[in-house]
Amino acid sequence: MIVIATFAPAFSQTLPQSADYVRILPELVLSVFGMIVMLLEPVLDEGKGQKILGLIALAGTLAGIGATWFMAQSPGLAFWNMVQVDGFSVFFHVLVIAIAAVVILTSYEYMAVQRIRAGEYYALILFGVVGMALMSSAVELVLIFIALEISSISSYVLAGFRRHEAASAESSLKYFLLGSFATAFFLYGVALMFGATGSTNIDQIGRMLRAGAIPLLAFVAVAFLFVGLGFKVAAAPFHIWTPDVYEGAPAPVVGFMSTAPKAAAFAVLLRIVFVINVPNTFWLIWISAALSMTLGNVGALVQNNVKRLLAYSSIAHAGYLLVAFAAAPGLGTSAAMFYTAAYAAMNLGAFAVVSHFAGAGERYVTLEDYEGLGRSSPLLAAALTIFLLSLIGIPMTGGFFAKFYVFSAAVKANLIGLTIIGVLNSGVGAYYYLRIIVMMYMRESRKEVPVTPVPFALRLALAACIAATIYLGVFPSRVLRYAQDSARQLVQQSPPEIPSSASVSTVPEIL
Repeated sequence: MIVIATFAPAFSQTLPQSADYVRILPELVLSVFGMIVMLLEPVLDEGKGQKILGLIALAGTLAGIGATWFMAQSPGLAFWNMVQVDGFSVFFHVLVIAIAAVVILTSYEYMAVQRIRAGEYYALILFGVVGMALMSSAVELVLIFIALEISSISSYVLAGFRRHEAASAESSLKYFLLGSFATAFFLYGVALMFGATGSTNIDQIGRMLRAGAIPLLAFVAVAFLFVGLGFKVAAAPFHIWTPDVYEGAPAPVVGFMSTAPKAAAFAVLLRIVFVINVPNTFWLIWISAALSMTLGNVGALVQNNVKRLLAYSSIAHAGYLLVAFAAAPGLGTSAAMFYTAAYAAMNLGAFAVVSHFAGAGERYVTLEDYEGLGRSSPLLAAALTIFLLSLIGIPMTGGFFAKFYVFSAAVKANLIGLTIIGVLNSGVGAYYYLRIIVMMYMRESRKEVPVTPVPFALRLALAACIAATIYLGVFPSRVLRYAQDSARQLVQQSPPEIPSSASVSTVPEIL
């Protein structure tokens, strides 16, 4: 008893406090709903069960967003300084959970048409989001690796969910093999960084590297970490897997893979680049950004399959995002955050249209299939047009301010050459996006392509994506202000202030 009384105070200090659990509340809520879906799936009728499980999964994402609000009321560190809740992590929590909600709405009809069992599908989405959300708030490299694996394993399985299609199994296998290879690079980078600094905590690593001469091992570690994360964001030269995986994976899963894991990986990369802040890594980012924009846009020019075209488009947009990483920390961080949100809205919407139009077995995914869509289904054509115009960067859409903000940050950082490459690539990208619009509105259909009515769940998903795309293009100031406040917390410096009356006409003053 004396021994227990002696060690009890010290032992109690090592236990997590209740506030620690509040700071991972979204992850706990999503995990609980994922387990509920898995437990209910075997006992429900296969027909009605799909709808019930979809509603439960959707409720889980909405509860996760609510839990994020509670988490935001308790900022700070948790679990022995491994998790940090701040504006930055809250932003990415809301983003990846909202992406999951839209994907679940998109999948509601898709699962029935493709005759895919829904239980493990929805559970894997929820468990994958747990890893992605944890990646955005983790400030310890080992924990980031664990969260990355949670996210990756779910994505590997989801990519092969069309089990009766050989292309889907191929995409899953390629994604798994190359993903495991990239994950090994990340893990080696963590080990090398620990050898260079004696710590795996991002804040401590940054302080130690700024305190004295930086060992060569730290540069090698950052390069390895960049390789691992570069694969996840499909940045060149680590992009080879993207077209094949996107072509074979289920269309809603591709929308999920092209946005949520990318957002989480970019959140980690922002912490590594701007908090650890190892010098002389500028050219690594510069070259990857230029290669991604150029190879992505050039590759998309010759594609006839819409999913492969959007895969190369995804590579190009990873390059645009990396331009922000080469800029100054304050402007670069906020520009990357805004771009991630805008890209998620427009790319999710585009793949939602593709998933519905593809039909059973995803037979209609070529550009020729989209001929005359403006007449046969004006709603789908109009929605896809909005998303494609946003991907180009046309004003009044979120894509315009996303590119404008990134390129403005690059110009302020005197990255004129990289900005010119980005602007020229945007012009090249406009060609293949407009090519799809021309097919829909200016060509007569040469073959019979059945177009089914758009179900209510998909209408909700498209409405959410269109609303977000237009909102970010017309009223960007609130999101920009929040992104800049979060950037200030992340890099501990003050970016330019946004006037309280900022609107579309005053956005240039932000920069």
